[in-house]
Amino acid sequence: MVFPTILPKVAAHWLFTFYRAARKLRGHAFQYCRNSATKPPSVSHATAAGTASNKCTGAVPDTADKAVVFGFEGAIMRSTALFPYFMLVACEGGSLLRAVFLLCAFPLVWALGECADAGVRVMAFLAFFGLRPKDMDLVARAVLPKFYMEELNAQVYSRLWLPARRKVVVTSAPRVMVEWFLKEYMATDVVVGRELQMVRVGRVMYFTGLLCRPGSAPVPKQKAVTEAFGADGAVADVVVFGRANQLDHPFIPYCKEVYVVNRESTKNARLPRDKYPKPLIFHDGRLAFLPTPSAALAFFLFLPLGVVLSVVRISIGILLPYKINFAAAALFGVRFRTSGLRAPEPGVKRRGVLYVCTHRTLVDPIMLTTALQKPVPAVTYSLSRLSEIIAPIKTVRLTRDRARDAETMSRLLEHGDLAVCPEGTTCREPYLLRFSPLFAELADHMEPVALDAQVTTLYGTTASGHKWLDPVVFFANPAPSYRVEFLGAVPHEWTRAGGRAGAEVANWVQGRLADALGFECTGLTRRDKYMMLAGNDGAVAK
Repeated sequence: MVFPTILPKVAAHWLFTFYRAARKLRGHAFQYCRNSATKPPSVSHATAAGTASNKCTGAVPDTADKAVVFGFEGAIMRSTALFPYFMLVACEGGSLLRAVFLLCAFPLVWALGECADAGVRVMAFLAFFGLRPKDMDLVARAVLPKFYMEELNAQVYSRLWLPARRKVVVTSAPRVMVEWFLKEYMATDVVVGRELQMVRVGRVMYFTGLLCRPGSAPVPKQKAVTEAFGADGAVADVVVFGRANQLDHPFIPYCKEVYVVNRESTKNARLPRDKYPKPLIFHDGRLAFLPTPSAALAFFLFLPLGVVLSVVRISIGILLPYKINFAAAALFGVRFRTSGLRAPEPGVKRRGVLYVCTHRTLVDPIMLTTALQKPVPAVTYSLSRLSEIIAPIKTVRLTRDRARDAETMSRLLEHGDLAVCPEGTTCREPYLLRFSPLFAELADHMEPVALDAQVTTLYGTTASGHKWLDPVVFFANPAPSYRVEFLGAVPHEWTRAGGRAGAEVANWVQGRLADALGFECTGLTRRDKYMMLAGNDGAVAK
């Protein structure tokens, strides 16, 4: 009789003790103390805008022509959160199952502290265990920069980062997650972060998911400090951090002035696209949103329904007649808008019209066909066998042999209309890649068609993933949308028959489409995209 009476009291006491321990760990987990002979500099709280508040002095440090140390989380980035970026590594570099495990571990990460050493170790283990360095390299180059760029703190970047002479960045995340972005886009001199342990299995290296322990010395060795701050005195002029716990960093005693950014004044300071350090043209990965814990949970709850919707939407396009599938797809959440379509001139017989389209996803020709309400064959460079089988229109593969491709397209035009995407590959951002002039050398009756696709959850294109999943992924979005705008026939004076060279015609059509969509023209090619995102030239093995 005594045991049932005591058990609830013991359980209540244990739960209360666990709650107090969790709160303590959240604030102080695994923080170490330094006993340094060098007195740390005085700390000032500052807003990048220079406005005073009741929590800070409002002083803005002068970083012009100085060596400056920046904290990555909360200073360069508007947020101090690390979990979304570990989730991107787990999902894009690993798998959905790995991402689910990381999401399930978030309560533990929250209790330990998302930016504390213990929380970072848990996220690093789940995200990196068994991951190959080449997979992480692709994520660091092709996925993370887009999300980092969108989270840049505009005020810190413009007022503190740009004037600095030497830039050193300190991060709580593993160095491999941020180094490529910081050096390629931000021109950072030195990146200081945690290192990940690796193990060799056969001829392949794998991450163990374990972080290397910090050096035993409480203050970094003089060689490391000199590398970070430069040989001229090995002292940083200014330190700008975004979190108070970063003030315990071993580099602090080697700095003259220390500032903590007031996050309340900069949390909405998003950097506009036209102010980016470098244009963000190419990126890869399936996720179209920053996977915060709540957003990731909503995504995984919606995913089964999204797969069902995708199957239904694709079946509608395959099975139903053109006059019906438009309305049926709208009932299942597909948003479709078309404009500029003109009726053909009666009594005029000519070769087929060459529809010159922008390339946003693999379903561009299908959306063109839906707008025209008639089947229009399309030429492609690389298309999976599954996509060819389920496509409701005729698709013809090109070989990238100029003479053979020209013969194929001419033969198709003799029998009717034809759709072509001269970019040769998709581009997600508001840019148009260089147009191949081959189409302009084959037809005089051309009509540019501006196509644009918008998604909210998943991208329906990939450079390094499984291309056969592209249509499935696109239609798995809650409400995928497409815009198709017909821009009218190319004027006679801007055709080969009008005396223009093929390259001139291609450039004119590219500019016309860019103006209609509000995009920017580039000289980048398909090969440029694949070399950056996949590490190859994009050629498909026969």
